[in-house]
Amino acid sequence: MLKLILRRMVVAIPTLILVSMIVFGLQKILPGDSVLTMAGEERDPAVLDYLREKYRLNDPIPMQYVAWMQNVLQGDLGRSVRTDVPVTTLIAQKLPVTLQLAAMAMLFAILIGIPMGIIAAVRKGTAVEMGANVTALSGMSIPNFWLGIILIMVVSVQWKLLPASGYVSPAEDLWLSIKTMLMPAFVLSTAIAAYLMRHTRSAMLEALSADYVRTARAKGVSARKVVMRHALRNALMPIVTLVTLLFGELMAGAVLTEQVFTIPGFGKLVVDAVFNRDYAVVQGVVLCVAVGFIIMNLLADVLYILVNPRLRHA
Repeated sequence: MLKLILRRMVVAIPTLILVSMIVFGLQKILPGDSVLTMAGEERDPAVLDYLREKYRLNDPIPMQYVAWMQNVLQGDLGRSVRTDVPVTTLIAQKLPVTLQLAAMAMLFAILIGIPMGIIAAVRKGTAVEMGANVTALSGMSIPNFWLGIILIMVVSVQWKLLPASGYVSPAEDLWLSIKTMLMPAFVLSTAIAAYLMRHTRSAMLEALSADYVRTARAKGVSARKVVMRHALRNALMPIVTLVTLLFGELMAGAVLTEQVFTIPGFGKLVVDAVFNRDYAVVQGVVLCVAVGFIIMNLLADVLYILVNPRLRHA
């Protein structure tokens, strides 16, 4: 397993370098000038020259990239040109918010998607399976922003059950933090739950048709034990790895949900940075998300080996 981790880490290095080069290069062709934003309304030429010199914006782009990467390797992602706050500080403030949202969304997705997939496989060819498939298709088709707006209007405005927007840290008030995150987490989980349902159904159908399941049934094992102890245990192996990969997708895909519910997480941070042409923040956030995806892929490989002992000596 250690060799596998080392191989994946070796592959991750050129991947990160390529991602950083793409992000750094593409943002340079964006219209606008961040220096003009920093200089304010007066835009004194002396101030503009000073800022361009300070942030090395007069250097050729390859030299700017090399200087930026040298700082990154030292743990310095630069400073926000808008607020003059270190990017690492902004990420440290916003990352826990998005992690909480993604974790709650994944919990919703697991609690909804996996049981639905199991039921749809066991009740194959019935109205229950059809209903589960329709629900899954709806979850993948309904846009998150539309569902979020509808839930705010119904659950918050009409029924007054949950807060409509905002964020409260668990350190301040745990219960209020959970209540504030329930709706956005559910909205973010719908598409992921649909994917889990469809993959769980396919994996369960394959497991239920296997020889060991037919043998267990022939021995008189109850239907519940056949499903839960024999079929589900083997069907969950690809699902475990899928969950880790989808968690990385949740981290990157929370932008619209955070905007609808006014959650100050990664999504709002990167949207504000793009509008303000705060390139250092955009670079830092995208690089952080890329690292997260690589870590999730590595975790998926490790978990797959842990749940499937036959691969440990492959």
